[in-house]
Amino acid sequence: MITDAFDNSEVLFGTKDFYGEQKHLCDKCMIIFSEQIFEYMLDTYEHQEVGVIRCCNGITPVYVFDIEGMKIAGYLSHIGSALAGGDVIDVNWLTGAVKFIMFGSAGSLDSGLTTGKFVIPTHSYREEGLSYHYAPPADYIEVKNAKTVKAIFDELKLPNVLGKVWTTDAIYRETKAKFDARKKEGCIAVEMELAGVQAVCDFYGWELYNFLVTGDVLDQEVYDVSGLADANHNMDKLYVAIEIVKRI
Repeated sequence: MITDAFDNSEVLFGTKDFYGEQKHLCDKCMIIFSEQIFEYMLDTYEHQEVGVIRCCNGITPVYVFDIEGMKIAGYLSHIGSALAGGDVIDVNWLTGAVKFIMFGSAGSLDSGLTTGKFVIPTHSYREEGLSYHYAPPADYIEVKNAKTVKAIFDELKLPNVLGKVWTTDAIYRETKAKFDARKKEGCIAVEMELAGVQAVCDFYGWELYNFLVTGDVLDQEVYDVSGLADANHNMDKLYVAIEIVKRI
């Protein structure tokens, strides 16, 4: 069973086998999911390509940006827990980054709580596969830096709400029964990466700082996707992430 997947025995191969010796270029990295935000970063900030994540269907360039005098790694992450978690491991090897700032969109399970607010996850329901290879089995994984992120948002006087979220790899299997169960447990949003990426960071001793913006709305009689594009690509998230980088 997937819940038996975690063990801490010796691995058969690792990042060194694919990329050679590890680089130590910077300690902070932004995980970007929006192509529009990433293209803006490339157009706006000085940067240097420092490596690529290799895959048989293409490569993902990894850059170090110079933003307000800070050296910050950044890349356009793949979607979904398994791929996003693998990217984090590769990027750590290619840059030396150990503090990751991840931000993206989510579906709202409670629009009364999330509308007009950034969502700061405290725990994530592990309905994906990757986390069970990096953490002992449990329904939820704690998002350890939630209080730190919350304090930064409060300092910046940005509207926000703390709450549990639901991570799933199966975007088209968000069913009514699952919605009801997760909402009853206190989940306020659903997304596709957090549980896996948090488990990877915990396993290796890295720090993850996560926040979300809800776009599509699931708690209405008719599914509403009208806000998803803005949640995905609104540039506000980048500027908030830069403020987080300054403070961690």
